[in-house]
Amino acid sequence: MNHFSGAKYSQVGNSIIQKIEDGIYKTGEAIPSERELIEYFNVSRITIRKAIDELVAKGFLTKVQGKGTYVKSGIHRQNLFSLTSCKNDIEKQGMVPSTKIIDSRVEEVNEEIAKSLKLDDKDLVFTLERVYYADGIPVNYTTTHLPLKLFPDIDKIDFHNKSLYETLESKYGVKLIEATRTIEAAIPNDQIASVLDLSPNMPVLLFKATTIADLNGMLCPIENFICNYRTDMFKFYITQVNSPNI
Repeated sequence: MNHFSGAKYSQVGNSIIQKIEDGIYKTGEAIPSERELIEYFNVSRITIRKAIDELVAKGFLTKVQGKGTYVKSGIHRQNLFSLTSCKNDIEKQGMVPSTKIIDSRVEEVNEEIAKSLKLDDKDLVFTLERVYYADGIPVNYTTTHLPLKLFPDIDKIDFHNKSLYETLESKYGVKLIEATRTIEAAIPNDQIASVLDLSPNMPVLLFKATTIADLNGMLCPIENFICNYRTDMFKFYITQVNSPNI
């Protein structure tokens, strides 16, 4: 995967990232010294330093004064079948999660979301746009839609320091049951690419999902969400089991 383009420092950066992804440079371990990298890539000290600075800025490496440069964040694995919040997913990777609210609003539902949530054309939804960070690095841009008629006054709640799922459970009696997801590679729009600090034309993993829940004894779709995951930060995996009767 190209994380940079063109120049020599870009090629050096891509090579180092590939070694991180391949497990040659492991998380928490030091990469070769500046002198060793100069000899290995046969480039100038300026080129190596620029490549390293780019990788530090993008969260792949971290500099430790007097010790060297270390791999900070590799590719993190997440089970596709897990039904947990993005915050919990980040915590499971051993990273510190944080969230920034980009926008929250009440709006009329569009046709696609109305179909997934079984709403009428004029129904209102509460829309919440958030960015999730792992150790301060933006990794996920999520847009969530919730039927306002199922969750009255949810638009009055400040989600800057509150978990959406925990609020749905404690305030509205929601019990999550399952989610139906589609996954595809996509080029994000300019706003999302900028917020996630992506290189030009760098794809994201685009998740579209509808969550089914038990709401006070009634099974119904309660959430539609769209997640844009950075492909240089996460890998998703599926655990398959043998089903001899199929």
